[in-house]
Amino acid sequence: MTTMTNKPTGVIAALAIVALAGGLTTAALAKPVSFTLPPESSTLKNTGEPGFARTEQVCVTCHSRDYITTQPRGKGKAFWAAEVSKMVTVYAAPVLEPDRAAIAEYLAANY
Repeated sequence: MTTMTNKPTGVIAALAIVALAGGLTTAALAKPVSFTLPPESSTLKNTGEPGFARTEQVCVTCHSRDYITTQPRGKGKAFWAAEVSKMVTVYAAPVLEPDRAAIAEYLAANY
């Protein structure tokens, strides 16, 4: 009768523990990274409309104003509504449902 020998499970468990401990040690020794963001180089058009205030408060928490102001001009409301929707659904932007239309309208009118 032929028997197959496997590595003892204790050896495998020990190797797993060593690998895990090494990873935890590396994570524990990692130093926090800090950096200074460059100054904002653009501003949004302050039209006084509700969409401006919401755009200024919500959109710039995730990205710079440049991301908005350098988009191709004249794309219209459908384009901006789709962009706002994408930011919410793909990137989990914290834009409340009632604010989405106002932001899209503001962006369509000004960019």
